Amino acid sequence: WIHEGVTGIPTTPQTLLDQSERVYNFQKVFALRQGRVGRQHDYPPYRAMGPVTAVEYESRAERYDNQLRDLIGIDPENLTTEEKMAHLRKYREDQYERLLDAVYKRRGWDENSIPSAEKMRALGMGLPEVLAVIEWALKQV
Repeated sequence: WIHEGVTGIPTTPQTLLDQSERVYNFQKVFALRQGRVGRQHDYPPYRAMGPVTAVEYESRAERYDNQLRDLIGIDPENLTTEEKMAHLRKYREDQYERLLDAVYKRRGWDENSIPSAEKMRALGMGLPEVLAVIEWALKQV
């Protein structure tokens, strides 16, 4: 393992996963400290959620129309391009919300993407300064 060779610390796949979990939680607490409180800060850019313009939709209309039919169960035949885009975007945004809920639950965060004090303690990161940031963030939502 490169990590073990560089640091001299015995490393296993599990220790790498544990360290990764601490990094994600540290990044989240740091973002909270910077005022980035709430799940809205975990959303991708608007552009990443689907076609942004009618021209873009129409350039791949067959693909997007198939997604409307197969994933959402909507017949796109009598819809305008703007209506199709709205349905597709809503579906993708709803799916992303479900993904965030699952990720937050797995990471031990609440629905506003704030780690619990218990989670931070379990990771060995229950320093008073860290817990103070979490307390502050909980008051912001």
